[in-house]
Amino acid sequence: MSNDIFETILAQGLTKAKTDKQKKIIETTITLFAEKGYANTSTAEIAKIAGVSEGTIFKHYGTKDKLLLSVILPFVKDFFPSMAKEVLSETSKKATSFEQFLRELLKDRIAFIKENKEIFQVVVKEVIYKDELKQELFAHFKEYGLPLWGNIAEKFKEDRESIHLPTDRIFKLLSSIFGGTFIVRFVLMDNFDISDDEIEDIVQLTMNGLRSKEFRK
Repeated sequence: MSNDIFETILAQGLTKAKTDKQKKIIETTITLFAEKGYANTSTAEIAKIAGVSEGTIFKHYGTKDKLLLSVILPFVKDFFPSMAKEVLSETSKKATSFEQFLRELLKDRIAFIKENKEIFQVVVKEVIYKDELKQELFAHFKEYGLPLWGNIAEKFKEDRESIHLPTDRIFKLLSSIFGGTFIVRFVLMDNFDISDDEIEDIVQLTMNGLRSKEFRK
């Protein structure tokens, strides 16, 4: 999968209005991929449940791989690039500390995933098995999200609240903690209920690892 294909499908998914048939195909695809996985779902099965011909799927999406991307990429755009531009920026403006920033960011992303349960499960399952897709998604986030992430990290570094690690290392640590939490709870455990107390536990675990030593309690 080339980067050109990645960008083209992303642009099409965000700018072109979908027909009723396309909407039904996408909805059915998300449900079946979440339940059975990509490899165990055929386009014939999708077509049957969606009430369209298999030819209609090929007409709109070309291949099963491109259908998968058409499902995944709009979600990725909402979770990563626009999240970086909107959620990260707005959350950092409201937060008076890095700890508060993490707390609000975690609550926001948990709420977003709960609203998009099935597609999140599809993304996680398919990224695990598709190295090329994983590389493309990481490259996409690195290009759009990491620069803003870096600005936010530098802002709180100035307050000496978080340890002075390089920005990319802070990002990797936070991705591991937050990403690990999301995957274990929402995919492996299939449990989308995270209490405020649990969110606070995650925030404190993160802060105790990142906070400068002189600021640890």
